[in-house]
Amino acid sequence: MTLVGKPVPTFSLLDDHGDAVTSKDLEGSWTVLYAYPKDNTPGCTTEACDFRDNWARVKAAGAKVYGLSKDSVKSHQGFIAKQELPFRLLSDPEAVVLKALGAFGAKVMYGKEVEGIIRSTFLVDPKGIVRHVWPKVSVKGHVQEVLAILEELQNP
Repeated sequence: MTLVGKPVPTFSLLDDHGDAVTSKDLEGSWTVLYAYPKDNTPGCTTEACDFRDNWARVKAAGAKVYGLSKDSVKSHQGFIAKQELPFRLLSDPEAVVLKALGAFGAKVMYGKEVEGIIRSTFLVDPKGIVRHVWPKVSVKGHVQEVLAILEELQNP
């Protein structure tokens, strides 16, 4: 299943403020929607902090960033405060949106197959169309890749 060229799946999720964020809210500017397994874990913290540390480039590109996991609103609040994240985190406790994006399913952890969040990133254009997908993301260097593709798509 490829989402590239298709509208981002319709959704309404709570952010870390407890406010609803919908797929319609992604329209009007470029959006990076990244799915990650768990707040306050090493890889997820590295990824979030990499977006934070590259925030000037994200803003210069006129893009929004949303992190997406099954964690609760309260967990997201603590993660944002601890890491001083300048972007919103969305809570998908039932993995409805994660599944619709293909970011939840079978994966191998420590040599065993388990069901869980597959670290993935989705670049959505101002019309709400998915323009690029990174399935099974490796954290190191990922934010640089995302920003390079974003800048490339904005300046063809």
